Order: sequence, then C-alpha cells, then structure tokens
Amino acid sequence: MRLIILAFSSLLFATSPLLGQIEDFPQTDFKKADSIAQLYPDHSLADLKGLSDKLTSPLPSDVEKFRALYTWVCLNIDNDYRLFYKNQHNRKKLSDNPEALDTWNKKFSIVVFKTLRNKRSTVCTGYAYLLRELALYAGISCLIVDGYGRTAQSNIGGEGIPNHSWTAVQLNNKWYLCDATWSSGAIDTQEKKFVKHYNDIYFLLDPELFIRNHYPQDTTKMLLQNGPTLTEFLNRPLIYNSIFQYNIKQLRPETFEVTAKKGEPVFFEFSKNDRVIEMVELSIKGPGGISSIRPSFQQDASGLTSIAHTFTMKGTHIVHVLLNNSYAFTYTIKVIKE
Repeated sequence: MRLIILAFSSLLFATSPLLGQIEDFPQTDFKKADSIAQLYPDHSLADLKGLSDKLTSPLPSDVEKFRALYTWVCLNIDNDYRLFYKNQHNRKKLSDNPEALDTWNKKFSIVVFKTLRNKRSTVCTGYAYLLRELALYAGISCLIVDGYGRTAQSNIGGEGIPNHSWTAVQLNNKWYLCDATWSSGAIDTQEKKFVKHYNDIYFLLDPELFIRNHYPQDTTKMLLQNGPTLTEFLNRPLIYNSIFQYNIKQLRPETFEVTAKKGEPVFFEFSKNDRVIEMVELSIKGPGGISSIRPSFQQDASGLTSIAHTFTMKGTHIVHVLLNNSYAFTYTIKVIKE
C-alpha cells in the first residue's frame, strides 16, 4: 500500500474556510452511496485503486463518493481488540519517555498495516489510513488527524495521552471531520471484543460537536476559530453519542468534576435542537448507593434546558444524565458540608 506524505497540511487548514457539517448537503440523498458501499465485501485491500473506482465511479458528486468510501470502510473493517489493548497499554507505559514511545509507534504502525491488509482488522490509525488512501484515489483531498480521543476509559482529566486518529476531508473547497473507527462500532472492554454496529454520527460531524471527544494535536484541525484548550477539553463533562442527536453544544457546568454544598441545588443546563425531550433521568451512584431520579426540567426563552438536583449526603457522587432513556453526559459531584 502506498504512503503519501502531505507536507503542508497545516497550511491547507489555515487558508481554507472553517466550519463544515452534514447540513451543508441538505439535498443530497446518500441511499445510492450506502447501497454501493454494501457491494464488494470481499474486495482485496491489495488493490485500493480498483476498490475506490468501483465504489465511486457510479456517483456524481464528491460528497456521495466519499460517503460510499466511508461506509464501506466502516462495514468491512473490524477494530482489533488485541491491537487496541496492546497499543493503549504501551502508550500509557511509555507516556513519560518520548523516545521510547516514538520507537514503539513506528514498530506498531508496521503491525497495524500488515494486520489491516491480511486480516481486515486494525485500530484507528488503520481506519484513517485506509479511508485517506481510498479518497485520494478518487481525487478527494483527505488527511489523517492525530490527537486525543476521550472516552469513559481515557483522557478524563490529567495531562492527556494522544491515543486516537481520525480524518479530515475537503469537499467543495471546505474541510470536514469524520471518524470511521467510532462509526464502525465500539470496543467492549468488559467482554474484550469489538462489537460491530455501524452508525453515521461521525460522518461530517459539526466541529463544535466533534471537539467534545476529539482533540487534534495540530489545533488548526479543530476547524474552529475559538476552540477549547487541551486542559479544558480533558476536564469537560464526559459525553455520549446521544448529545449529537440533540445537537448539544453548550453544557453547564463545563467541568467534569464539580464541587457542591450539601443541601444546595446543583443546576445542569444544556442547549439543544428542537427534538422533544419527554423524560430526563438522573442515575446517581453515591455514598448511599445507586439511585434513579426523574427530576422536573424547564426550558427558557433562549432554548437552554435546566435540571436541578439537591444532594443531601456528603461525598462523591457520579451523576449520569439520561435524555429519553439514552445516556447523554456524566459528572462527578463532590458534595461538601454546608
């Protein structure tokens, strides 16, 4: 497989228009692209040009072509749990030794691409690489973006560890972000396996939402004029995919760890789109055990939804906020004496 070095990627981002998302293509029907993506499941990865041509030649626009490539990659490549765990373990172990970490990354990259080609399984770097190569063969500018992926298991506070890769693509002279790895399914850390479940949430996702769990090492690749600092990113509330369905860009409190006084209400506030919220639930794990509460909520004239809860017991409380039975975001509330 060929490797392409894009030497001026930062300059490309700095001089291109910024914001982009799927809403830029309201008249585009992706059904044909998605149906084509279900073809050629056994196509050899030794012939990426042939695969790219087959997936894109029947489609008229670059966004449809890229959609077919993106969906094919998500449907046909598995996230390799063994490689995922091995890489995660070594990155943490070597995080204080840049020279050793660089050596590990180089050795690991060889294994990643070999496993991708021979077994059609990989980690995030392989997903990003494959999508980039297919896009370039189709004449579509595409870059690999390296940075910090934030999940319930990684990059919660602290200094952060670069642990993830995704892609940026240029369509109609505008840059967009996507993550084929997280669109393909998820790693079940308890079962120690990859669970394939395609979703297109991360396909051309709005940068203001993408930054909630993706932080690029090259900050120009946020595609935001006023993005958060790395420290702010690492200390934000933990979020789940459902916030993208509600287009939640604003959360208060804006930090994962919150200090509150016993007997005084804590307000959880967020902005959202026009999707109706019929039920809000707080799942709380604290000193008194686990409880589930369905608090009242209200929305003001500006569209800000507010939930209030008063903690009556001191200690640390893990608070999960669910919207319409789906996990939305999580806080750690440290309740102190009045």
